Formats: sequence, C-alpha cells, structure tokens
Amino acid sequence: MTAPATAAPAPVALPLRRWILDLGATALLVLTALVGFWPTFAGPSFLPAVVGGVVLGLAIAAVSAWRRWGILIVAGLTVAAYFVFGGALALPHTALLGVVPSLETLQKLALGTVTSWKQLLTTVAPVAAADGHLVAPFLLALVTTTLTASLALRLRSVAWALIPAGVLLMLVIALGTPEPAFPLVQGLVFALVSMAWLALRQLWAPQNMAVSVSEVDPARAAHMRMRRLLAGVAVLAVAGGAGVATSALAAPAQPRHVFRDVIIPPFDIRDYPSPLQAFRKNVRDEADETLFTVQGLPKGARIRTAVMDQFDGMVYNVTDGGPTSSSAFAPLRSAMAPEAEGVPVTLKIAIDGYRGVWMPTAGQLDEIRFDGDRADDLRRGTYVNTSTGTAVATPTLEKGDEYAVDAVIPTQPDDEQLAEVPFGRVTMPKPSNVPEELTALAAETVSGAESPIEQVRALENFLSEGGFFSHGLEGEVLSRAGHTAERISTLIGGEQMIGDDEQYAVAMALLAGQLDIPARVVMGYYPDEEQAGEAVFEATGDTVHAWVEVNFDGIGWVTFNPTPPEDQVPNDQNTKPRVDPKPQVLQPPPPPQEPVDLPPTLPDDRESEDESLNLAGIIGAILLIGGISLAVIALLMSPFIVIGAWKAARRRARRSAARTADRISGGWDELTDRAVDYGARLAPGGTRGEEAAVVASTLTVPQVTTLAERADAEVFGPTEPTAQDVDAFWSEVDEIVGGLGEQAGFWKRVKARLSLRSLLGGTAVSQGLQSLKEAAAARVRREPGTIKSNDETPPPSTESETP
Repeated sequence: MTAPATAAPAPVALPLRRWILDLGATALLVLTALVGFWPTFAGPSFLPAVVGGVVLGLAIAAVSAWRRWGILIVAGLTVAAYFVFGGALALPHTALLGVVPSLETLQKLALGTVTSWKQLLTTVAPVAAADGHLVAPFLLALVTTTLTASLALRLRSVAWALIPAGVLLMLVIALGTPEPAFPLVQGLVFALVSMAWLALRQLWAPQNMAVSVSEVDPARAAHMRMRRLLAGVAVLAVAGGAGVATSALAAPAQPRHVFRDVIIPPFDIRDYPSPLQAFRKNVRDEADETLFTVQGLPKGARIRTAVMDQFDGMVYNVTDGGPTSSSAFAPLRSAMAPEAEGVPVTLKIAIDGYRGVWMPTAGQLDEIRFDGDRADDLRRGTYVNTSTGTAVATPTLEKGDEYAVDAVIPTQPDDEQLAEVPFGRVTMPKPSNVPEELTALAAETVSGAESPIEQVRALENFLSEGGFFSHGLEGEVLSRAGHTAERISTLIGGEQMIGDDEQYAVAMALLAGQLDIPARVVMGYYPDEEQAGEAVFEATGDTVHAWVEVNFDGIGWVTFNPTPPEDQVPNDQNTKPRVDPKPQVLQPPPPPQEPVDLPPTLPDDRESEDESLNLAGIIGAILLIGGISLAVIALLMSPFIVIGAWKAARRRARRSAARTADRISGGWDELTDRAVDYGARLAPGGTRGEEAAVVASTLTVPQVTTLAERADAEVFGPTEPTAQDVDAFWSEVDEIVGGLGEQAGFWKRVKARLSLRSLLGGTAVSQGLQSLKEAAAARVRREPGTIKSNDETPPPSTESETP
C-alpha cells in the first residue's frame, strides 16, 4: 500500500490587476537598468539574453508566489533555469543546434558564475557576444527579476522590491563603460515607473479601498480615488518634465568612473612595432618565399596589413585609438560594416611563411572566421579597427592558420568624379619632427592646382615622375632603408630622389599633412598586372607595397601611388644622393642600414613582467575576493538552509505517515509548530482543545477550535479516515498557516521561518534547558536576601538539649 501524494499548498488569490502591475513594473525596471550594457556590447546584441532572463525570472516568481513555494524551491528553479536555458540565450555557439546544452555549455555556465565578471571587465570594450560575455547580463537579468518580482508579489510594501532593481542599476553602471548608454531615458523611466508602482500599490491597498457606507457615499469614494490617481499622474508628469529640463541644462562636470578604469586592458597597440619598419627586410629576405595565399581577391583589390596615421620623426605608426586618432581597435565581432558600400567579397586566406601579428585583410571588414586547431585562440585574441580595416592577432599568425574574411571592397572613383569633391573632415594625429623644408615644398608643388584632387595628383606626380626606384639591394643604386625625418629629408634634398615604397609613401603623406590634407600610409600586398585576376594570389616579399590613402568628403579613402615604376632607375649608376642637404632643423640621428626587428613586447622586459604581475595580481585578487565572498555567503546562509530543510523533512514525514490517523495527527502537529514559531506558548502535554484555545486567543485564529474537534473525531473515531479526509484536513492546515504569514509583517515572518522553538520543543535539549531554568529559580528562592524580614524565624540553638 503506497502513501498518497502530498497535497500542494493552496494557491495565492491576488487580483489580476495586481499580477499585471507587479510583473510589468518589474520587467520595465530590470530592462531599463540592463539597457546600460549597450555601449559595452556596441549595440543590441545582448538584448535576447536579457529579455530571456527577464521572462524566465517573471515566470519563476509568478508560479512560486501562486503555489506558495518557499525560498528553497525558488532558488532551485532559478538554478535549473540558468543551466537549462543558458546555452540558448548566453552560449548558443556551444549548445547543440544552438539550443540544447552540451557538456561544454554546462561547464562554461558553471564557471561563468565566477569568471564572467572578470572576463567582462578585462576585455577592451566593446566586447563580442560570441566570446561568452552574455553570461553576465543573462545571470543578472534572471536573478534580479526573480528576486524583485517575488518580493513584489509576496510583500505588502512594494518598496522592498525596489531595492534589488536599484542595486542592479548601479551594478550595470559599474560593470559598463565610462560612456553612458541612454542616461536621460534610463533615469526618467526608472523614476516614473518606481513612483507609479508605489502610488498604485498604495491606492489599491485593502485598507484604502474599504468604504464605510455610513461615512462616505460609494460614488463619492470612487470619485475621490480617481482624483488621487489623476493627481499622482500630474505629479509624475511635472517631475519628469523638471528632470528633462534639468538634464538638458546641467551637463556632468566629471566623467563617471567604473570598475573597468582600474583594470589593465590586455591589449595595447603600442606594444607592437610598426610593420613599415620591416619593409626592406620583407623585400630582401622573402622575395621568393610564399607568405600566404588568398582565394577570391577581385581584380584591382589590395591586401592590407596595417594602416599608419601618426609620425613622430622616427617611424610612421598605427595609433592607439586616442581622441585625435582615426583608429579604434576593438575585439573581433560579427557585422562590423553594416552600412559599407561597394563589392562584397569572401576571401579565404591561408598562412604559409608569414609571421606576425598584423593580419592580411582587405576592404571594409565585416566578419572574420577562423579555422583550424588555433581558431578559438585566434578569435579571442584578435582586435579590429573597422575604420581602417586593420586587424591584429595577438597570438601571432603561424603556418597552417586559415581564416575567411567577409569584406566590402569600395569602388575607386576617377578624377572626374572627384573634380568638385572637398577633402573629408577627418581629424588626424598631428605629426611631429617633420623636416622643415617640406612645408615650402608642399606649397610650391600644389601652387598651380585648383581643386582638392588636383592638389593630391600634383603631390603624387611630383614623387612618382620626379624620383627613381631602388630597393638598395645588390646590383641596385644605393638606397638606404628607413623612413625617419632624416631619411625623408635626404630623399627630398638629394640631387636625385631615390627610394622605394617605404620612403615615397611616407614623403607624400607628410607633404599632404603640411597642407592639412587627411592622408595616411598603408602597407600591404597586391599582385602584378600579369597576376591580377587569378584565382589564387600568392603573396611574396616581391609583392609587398606601401601606398597613400586620402579622404574625400562623402567618398571615403581613395588610393594613390607615389612610388615610381620599378623600371624607372637613374641613368648614371654611380649617382648617389647628396650628402649635404638644404639647411634644416636638427633631426634625430639616422638609424642603422637595416631596421631592427622588434618583438611584440614592451621595450623593457622588466616593465612587461611588472605589468604581467600586476594584471595577474588584480585577477588573483578578484578571484580571491569572489571566492571568499561566496564562502562567507554560504557560511552565513547554511543555518537558514539547515533550518528550512529540517522543517520540510519533518513535514514530509508527518504527511506521509503509514496510518491515515497519524497523518491527521501530524497535520495538527504541523499547525501547532507553526503557531509556536509565531509566538504561541503551548503547555506540554495539553489536549488539542486546550492548544486550540491558546492559539485562537494568541494569534486570533478562531477556526483552529473547529479544526481541533475535527482532528479528535478523525483520530479517535470508530474507522480510519480516508485519503480524501487527510487531503482536506491538510488543506485547511495550510490555509491557516498561510493566514498566519499574511497577518504578520515581513520581519516577523522571516523570524518565524528561522525559529527553532518548534524544532527543539519536547527534545532532550529543551528539557535540559527547562531543568536548568527550574534549578536556577530554586536557587534564587533559597538565597537569604530574597526572604522578607517579617517572615524570618530564629535560627536553631547550637546548644544540645537534655531530655
């Protein structure tokens, strides 16, 4: 004979409008707070995870409140929802078919509760959703929604529910970026929803809805409530308008500070030397070596490795994304060029002899997909500058690496299309240590040009037609490597201009800069005319080039080639550059003949080690603090969990007793235990009638008297009660116990749930405590100081009496 199933607690009967108000306000507040992650993800890619977490949290809170489930069941449902739906919403690239959690999904979700915060803060923003950064917003949405909605549905005062929502708003700001998302909209919506929620809950409270017919007419009462509601709406409107006006006039004096400000980012473009420094080495040592192959390169398109826009007198370099730079490196993500115009292409690039961090790419990058054993490491360690099309793979490309590039190749306009187009309004970094004679030379070169395109062509033709080509290799005219200010001054001031792409591209960019023309230097590879249009392009050191790009308004960056043709060499093989150039400002000393190949590390290894140790220390501190926090929380929560589990186990034992009469007795014991927890003092050994009288008078529950009589009748009756009788009796018990919680306040309800009085009553511990108490009372009675003077009796005589 099997025991019947345990009856579920009676559902909570709340008005429909109360359910809609509490759940709707919770969703609005949580979503308003989490929208602050918009700059962190550079768009709405995080919203599906956030919306999914909010929906799951609302469902858990609503069902748990309706069924009167306790905190343990709510916590269990939240954990289950996190692991079941976390794959589809936060880690779809690890889930089977993007929905079913795999072992990898479960592992990353388990670790993500601790490590996702560190990964979010130590990754340069904007972060990519494909790198697992959605775990943090999904977890915040799920937990905060469940907690906020549960407090709102279970408590009389909704003010408690605003606490987790407000904490979430501050936490999103701290975990985000210094640039706010929609501060005015967020603050206004959060304030209005909070005030409206508080006002409506107060207005709909039972004590405020009650109407005394003898005092106020019902129609007049309804009219008064409507006036209060309209007055509240007017107050909210005035407050909102005042907030908007104040925000429009008062700009923040200081930028906000976030956690990300104190975390060292793992990527700094200044750690990597300019690829232009190794130009001559590529030409000399890799002329016949296949560096990489490209499939799908259209005719006329070029492969670029880096775009450089800052000159310091020694090197033309890629900038670090400062306020005056055209560069901005960010983690790799998809859909990087949604508004690009041109010819869309998909290039398949396979690395052979190429080594370095500067990735071969083309056009305006939209997406990069890696293949092979190192695909995951390369994807996580790649940073892209979408404005220049420059990509940096920090793990360093090696032989065997393969990746596909989705890009848009811009259409190059001709001179007629650019005839009346002005230069673009692009802010470029200001060059320093530029040779003084370049200012006069630039003005003289473009003196006859009328339009912007004619000025650029004049500079291009001055170099490409007036100079000679030479790499300075064996059998060629002497041509020193490098592109320092001294080398460019020698190129311009010599009897003949002799150099290669490195010197001519830098010279044209510097000349253009003296005229405030937005120009930059690009290094890359492209095939000769004979190889153009072939199915596979094999890049070698012989196909490496450098050129110049100039920005035109509404057109973008246009390519120019200032380098003379390779067959344009001096007639006299003994002609050398003039050693004594025109007078100029003092320049830095010339570099060696060949540039030094710098490794992608900081100049001082000790500085690198210090920063590595610093980063490791910060990460270790975060993990240590997180672990200690979790341990402290677990230690603090363990007594509460043990008490709740103890009470739940005893309830199950009573509810599933072998005899149905014992189940009735167990139901009454469950009721008296809860009454004891709420403050009723029951004498041990009393009858049910006596206990019912105490409970009814102490807690104002008159129906327990009838229930006690029913329990006696069922237990001592001539027949065993049926299973239906047991279910009905326990339902009444649950209804009475639920009423005790509704009548008590929040803190009294928490105190009752954590009370040990019902657990220790009748045990050896309680009996021992009672014995100690009685012994102490007896000792007090025996103290001489406690005997009244008028009751004193003479002490007995010490002398012996004779009979």
